[in-house]
Amino acid sequence: MDDRLASPQDGRRQLVLNSFEDSELRLELTELAAHRVHKVPTYHFRILKASGEEVGSINLRVSSSAHIELYAGHVGFAVHPAYRGHRYASRALLLLMPFARELRLDPLWVTCDPDNFPSRRSCERAGAKLVEIVDVPEDCIVRQSGHPRKCRYRLDLAGVASRRDDSRVNSGASSNSAH
Repeated sequence: MDDRLASPQDGRRQLVLNSFEDSELRLELTELAAHRVHKVPTYHFRILKASGEEVGSINLRVSSSAHIELYAGHVGFAVHPAYRGHRYASRALLLLMPFARELRLDPLWVTCDPDNFPSRRSCERAGAKLVEIVDVPEDCIVRQSGHPRKCRYRLDLAGVASRRDDSRVNSGASSNSAH
């Protein structure tokens, strides 16, 4: 099966998802829609174990505005409490990296709250580097949602193989959630 983007008759882009998986984890696209908070085109995925059991979710925001890069991040993830500690968030992030590169989102910015150590560790396990911790402006929806500060992690994708070249991922990290 071809794992590239296809253009169905209605003109919307659709994903063929055979490479969003490793031996134990896969991502299932649930929708491509504007993010409900950040109002940018977003790919929403469920994170599933090979058995089909859902362990969380991850989304990829396809925008490189100042708001996304500074406060919201290109990626948001959440792992259900019963499944935390198994590196599902960082593994899902690793699975998304080749696709993000295809979409020309390089670097990829991931943000999380400074006191969310599991999310911070997930970013680091996926290879992201902490650039800074920023104060979120009072007029920003992120701040209004209760997040006054954000860690900004940069994930360079230049060396990441495309999904057509290398679709298997064998490492990862633990997480609660990143916004």
